Amino acid sequence: MRRPVRGTAVAAIALTALMVVSACAKDSGGDTGSTDVAGAACEFATPPSPPATSSTSAAKSEDGDKVDGSGLKIGLAYDIGGRGDASFNDLAAAGFDRAIKDLGVAKENTRELSAAPNEDESVKQSRLRQLAREGFDPIIGVGFAYTEALRVVAPEFPDVRFGLVDSAVEGAPNVTPLVFAEQEGAFLAGVVAAYQSKKCHVGFVGGVDIPLIHKFEAGYVQGAKAAAPKIVVEKKYITPATDFTGFQDPAKGLETAKGLIEKGADVLYPAAGASGIGVFSAVKQAGVLAIGCDADQYNQPALADTKEVIVASSLKRVDVAVYDFFKAAAKNDLDSLPEVFDLKVNGVGYATSGGRIDAKLQGILEGFKAQIIEGRIKVSDKR
Repeated sequence: MRRPVRGTAVAAIALTALMVVSACAKDSGGDTGSTDVAGAACEFATPPSPPATSSTSAAKSEDGDKVDGSGLKIGLAYDIGGRGDASFNDLAAAGFDRAIKDLGVAKENTRELSAAPNEDESVKQSRLRQLAREGFDPIIGVGFAYTEALRVVAPEFPDVRFGLVDSAVEGAPNVTPLVFAEQEGAFLAGVVAAYQSKKCHVGFVGGVDIPLIHKFEAGYVQGAKAAAPKIVVEKKYITPATDFTGFQDPAKGLETAKGLIEKGADVLYPAAGASGIGVFSAVKQAGVLAIGCDADQYNQPALADTKEVIVASSLKRVDVAVYDFFKAAAKNDLDSLPEVFDLKVNGVGYATSGGRIDAKLQGILEGFKAQIIEGRIKVSDKR
């Protein structure tokens, strides 16, 4: 059975990924007071109390049931950057690798294809057609950049099950959206930034000025201001919406980060794909701090030389979504997948590798996390 796009929640997310929208992230109110967490300089709002039982930041995944996927031929079409971007694509690769191992897929029945920056739409279509014609099923397009290509290609192969990370295709029942509440993880990154800043002045680096990255910006600003209402947040995008090299240009990431640091930001949060590598280099050179994005970037091999500046990371569990899609396809049960990978299903979250987050700040993060899950805090996905 093919799962159609369901409900207004997924439709709204698809619209967000395809249309330029803007709005202000809401500031949080509450009484302010001082805190000794990390010796930060902000005046802080009274934080929520941690829940009685702290939730884990590990992603939900059904590990107990063994599924036989040995009969599958699985394909993955990367977004620009591919394997080695230390972020979004590497997470997709990790989910792909795990599916091969756990489901028993033969190596010869797997295929990975990469994308190039600013490639023509016809190239994306050809990549997906190549996989489908060679008998791969299911196939995942990694990134909303495959939305229009799947709008054309999916109806040509109605019996092939496609997954689409970060978007949806209305009217295509054989395309399963794998979408995330990125703004919720970014909110927690903003809280960390506020408590780690010595100047109450932080920054956000976006890779490309598009609605998907606006979600990270919106959550980050809202989280920082929920923690410290008077905090200053600098924001800068590497490239405009028409230029996707902003996700794969560490040199421009470095220069963009330097500009924010010169303005006074002492904690930077890049949502910029492989360009984040340059952001972390600038942060290290300036002796300030950073927060990772998508993956637990403190533990990414490509960032070994700069990991000491990464105090925490927001998590977008693309690896879990990719793995769970292939597993659900092996079980012929795509309807079992969540409509949105959010904090409630641990599809987004945070990591504290590096040992800089003390118990008090951990408790504050868990308090905010619980309030988001309970619906007491509504995190905007629009800036």
